[in-house]
Amino acid sequence: MGRARPGERGPPSPGPAEPPAPPPRRGRILALLGALFAAAAAAAAARAFARHSEAQAPRALKALGTEGLFLFSSLDTDQDMYISPEEFKPIAEKLTGTRRAWGLGRRRQGPLSSDLCLVGSTPSASYEEEELPPDPSEETLTIEARFQPLLPESMTKSKDGFLGVSRLALSGLRNWTSAASPSAVFAARHFRPFLPPRGHVELGEPWWIIPSELSVFTGYLSNNRFYPPPPKGKEVIIHRLLSMFHPRPFVKTRFAPQGAVACLTAISDFYYTVMFRIHAEFQLSEPPDFPFWFSPAQFTGHIILSKDATHVRDFRLFVPNHRSLNVDMEWLYGASESSNMEVDIGYIPQMELEAMGPSVPSVILDEDGNMIDSRLPSGEPLQFVFEEIKWQQELSWEEATRRLEVAMYPFKKVTYLPFTEAFEQAQAKNKLVHSILLWGALDDQSCSGRTLRETVLESSPILTLLNESFISTWSLVKELEDLQNNQENPSHKKLAGLHLEKYSFPVEMMICLPNGTVVHHINANYFLDITSMKPQDIENNVFSFSSTFEDPSTATYMQFLQEGLRRGLPLLQP
Repeated sequence: MGRARPGERGPPSPGPAEPPAPPPRRGRILALLGALFAAAAAAAAARAFARHSEAQAPRALKALGTEGLFLFSSLDTDQDMYISPEEFKPIAEKLTGTRRAWGLGRRRQGPLSSDLCLVGSTPSASYEEEELPPDPSEETLTIEARFQPLLPESMTKSKDGFLGVSRLALSGLRNWTSAASPSAVFAARHFRPFLPPRGHVELGEPWWIIPSELSVFTGYLSNNRFYPPPPKGKEVIIHRLLSMFHPRPFVKTRFAPQGAVACLTAISDFYYTVMFRIHAEFQLSEPPDFPFWFSPAQFTGHIILSKDATHVRDFRLFVPNHRSLNVDMEWLYGASESSNMEVDIGYIPQMELEAMGPSVPSVILDEDGNMIDSRLPSGEPLQFVFEEIKWQQELSWEEATRRLEVAMYPFKKVTYLPFTEAFEQAQAKNKLVHSILLWGALDDQSCSGRTLRETVLESSPILTLLNESFISTWSLVKELEDLQNNQENPSHKKLAGLHLEKYSFPVEMMICLPNGTVVHHINANYFLDITSMKPQDIENNVFSFSSTFEDPSTATYMQFLQEGLRRGLPLLQP
């Protein structure tokens, strides 16, 4: 039996005529009151569940049911076993047909009654620019969304016809075929959060628009969530932009590194060009389905705006699509954080926002402050002529990209070259190649090597040894499979084949000669296993701990690199 979805009704049963339906507003209020009563009952049952011992757990589960308990816990975001009006808002919105509208205009001041909270009012702003009243003379611009859905055939599970994958689990993904808002109008001042902090005007020097709050030491945020927390401060503009793609963007990801980072790439007397990188993800499911997380590799782009944020000349935000895979997907098969999770990776061809033109005044005033007709006598709109910007300082896109990568991922202080280029450099410099082969990209959010990059690869001893003694590269398995199947370049085909022979899921680290011969390798799962063991329990002295480093992971990876040097250096051509 399938689960009934909210709003679905069966065929009407024969019977006496029913009394007239109440007016729509009254019906919504009755539905809302009924839902509040149900939520209160669920909260009371859940409180009883929390107070009783584990022996009482079956009774609480019986009172709520598995799905009821799951729904309650998904709404109880602060896990205090009480559903506040703010937490109940998503369900109220579904019942009343009202959607949360995170506007950037003026907010209502003062306390709100509970019924106002339930229909989607927003909290008071913490970013001062959000409090400014609308100015009829301010400039606005139109942002257009371009979206092509994920290609199902790019998912790994498509190879066996999605065997064992519930169709219901993928329903949110399959139904997401277009942008939620094809276009939207923004005021130029809404983009003020993209301006550099005061005194921060050096080309290429990164700053955080939204700081990352997670690290390998803090862990990650819960998977068992459906609705994003209300955006605050500088999060608001990014939340509104990403909401053009889908109504449930999470501006802060579950995994590090979170947030948004930016740097200047050009400076003139009156304008900045700002390049940015944003890590965000989307929740594609709603109750009663289980959570489905959609995590693009990254959002990058640029904005050209005046130094006072009254004019925006250009804006573009997009998910890079130059790699064969650029989205991570994770979905739960249960009603708790410990439930089984499926993971896959895929390719989305286009996910992009772009300004349709520079920002222009909403109204036009003459020198005396009188409004001028914005159309010519012919009916055509007035055409604005914009001065050419003369840049005094500029930085290349490639260099800016590298600096933002290092800000997000300190392990990128080591240069990781493209696969074939790394072996060409190794030949020229007569060095060994440090190569990482993995399922998802190492330097974005579609990665399968999170632990590796956040621990050993960014430690100082490893960074120093890699920079001094190796040429480094990382590659996607799929890209090497494509390279191996390409008959046009036999040498590249051979290099890919030598790598794939040694690969085991999910990540393989290798030390290679310039001709591609693998002299040493270790799988990430084995690496994690031995670094969690006690030193006296490790029999193979190749991976024994050294007293030089306190961190077992760093010590073990150092041993791996040094053993690769021991085996490989005698084989290098003199």
